[in-house]
Amino acid sequence: MSVTRIATRYAKSLLGLATEQNILEAVYSDVQQLQAAVENRELLLMLKSPIVHADKKNAVMEGLFKQRVDALTMAYIRLLILKGREIFLPEITSEFIAQYKVMKHITVVKVTSAAPLSPEVLNTLEQKLKESSTTFENIEIETSIDPKLIGGFVIQFDDKRFDASLSNKLKELKSEFNKNFYIKQF
Repeated sequence: MSVTRIATRYAKSLLGLATEQNILEAVYSDVQQLQAAVENRELLLMLKSPIVHADKKNAVMEGLFKQRVDALTMAYIRLLILKGREIFLPEITSEFIAQYKVMKHITVVKVTSAAPLSPEVLNTLEQKLKESSTTFENIEIETSIDPKLIGGFVIQFDDKRFDASLSNKLKELKSEFNKNFYIKQF
């Protein structure tokens, strides 16, 4: 079975259980903690190691999370280890967060700009996106800076990309000059 299918199924089951028990927000917070924790290289290597026994993995995860997460989340971590799926924890946490955002009608919009954008510009951008009806009513904006854009910005969400950067405009202009229709080409 592919990693994507495994992550999707396990994330969906946790999301369903958390919703059923009315602890979705607590579990979402726990999953965010787990996602941050598995970014630690040593922890991830330990979880992925076939040499480390499941009991040891359980003990480590309980030591790290038992006092910090909900009982359902802890039971879920134990189940993942029991089933040998702990190696997919980074993918499962990412998929859970993605499914949670779809369930809560949250669109994550990534805005990359050449320089930092002011809060007023970000608010205007958020309002324009809401008016366009291409996003959900709740928008989460993630910003990043890329000086290679020279000016302008790039907006990405779902499978859409809007490139209003100066570097893109220069590429388009260069392409137009290369396709000079007034010169006969043999």
